Amino acid sequence: MARMHARKKGKSSSRRPLITENPEWVPISAADITDLVVKMAKDNVSSAKIGLVLRDQHAVPDVKLATGKSINEIMAENGVTADIPEDMANLMRKAVNLSVHLKDHRMDVGNKRGMQLVESRIRRLERYYKRKGVLSPDWKYSIKTAELMLK
Repeated sequence: MARMHARKKGKSSSRRPLITENPEWVPISAADITDLVVKMAKDNVSSAKIGLVLRDQHAVPDVKLATGKSINEIMAENGVTADIPEDMANLMRKAVNLSVHLKDHRMDVGNKRGMQLVESRIRRLERYYKRKGVLSPDWKYSIKTAELMLK
């Protein structure tokens, strides 16, 4: 797939082996995995970090194969999801950091352009999440509200 803000093709990367069932060498049961996901989500750990911890420290290669549900589905079932989706929160954090940088360095044209690109991605995600019903229809992005929400 092509890049969003560049005239380049995407990077080629390796793929996971095609397996359809949980390997028998996984030491943790599905209930224990669910408990670990809920416990880490209550400690405000992102779903990507939860997956890395389960893979590296608990030898769970794929949560969806082990439990039948993704990490986000487990979090939603137990009511521990964030009010803003993780990808949008990361982009908003990046925009806040860029705005702080641009307050000190007003003539940094490259980062001004980077700020525009990040904010356009945020607005595109905002439209998507409103259409899917994840965000309320009256939710609106601004850099001021992003600073307040992420602190």
